[in-house]
Amino acid sequence: MVGGLDLSKGVEGMLMPRRDGSGEWGIIYNDTIRSPGRRNFTLAHELGHYLLHRQTNPNGLECTNRNMADWDEGRNGIEAEANTFASYLLMPLDDFREQIKGRAIYIDLMTDLADRYAVSLTAAILKWMTITDKRAMIVVGKEGFIDWAWSSEPLLKSGVFYRARQVVTELPPDSLAAQEVDWDTGRHGHHHPAGVWLGSEPVHEMTVFSPSNDQMTISLLIYPDRAPSRWEMAELEEEQTVDTFDKFMDGRTG
Repeated sequence: MVGGLDLSKGVEGMLMPRRDGSGEWGIIYNDTIRSPGRRNFTLAHELGHYLLHRQTNPNGLECTNRNMADWDEGRNGIEAEANTFASYLLMPLDDFREQIKGRAIYIDLMTDLADRYAVSLTAAILKWMTITDKRAMIVVGKEGFIDWAWSSEPLLKSGVFYRARQVVTELPPDSLAAQEVDWDTGRHGHHHPAGVWLGSEPVHEMTVFSPSNDQMTISLLIYPDRAPSRWEMAELEEEQTVDTFDKFMDGRTG
């Protein structure tokens, strides 16, 4: 059985065994999901659970929107495995690589990928981030706070990542996401100086706002290809400290 039900808020889908003991299973998506891309990825995710995890989870599984963004096998193995399964089923790797070859990384490219594979924008970005050698991060904001964030492997190795699930973190006030800019400005993005987003580096931010919920933002952050050395980091931090002190003194004497 595959179908939709009106599930609790925040629940994307479920894998449920029939209660009559017949051995049959149901793959359920939240009927309130309006995005076909999100719905498709949820169904593929639950199919992954059915094929990979039903034997070890005889009572079934309930998956939240955060589970759909959990691609870290070290933190939540079965959800990451289901997401990886769904990504390969819906976005075959060879074709995906062909679509991005030689193209600049912008939100428009990610939107094209989402349309091509009939998945959500978030799923397309996360798929790209699992294979890229760029230092990048996706940040999903809700009501002015970071709901969750995910760093690519090269950026993670630089030590740049948010602990948004453990620590309540506001969106940076100077970010496009916090300023609620217009669609074109967010889509083309803005080059921020060091100190706006996490890390002591300039960042190119591209942000889109959910059409169904103007309190939700999806930001793609692109960091410089080369991580700064320890000496460069020390110099950057010293410059920021001096700049902060100067602003403080200007405020006192102004």
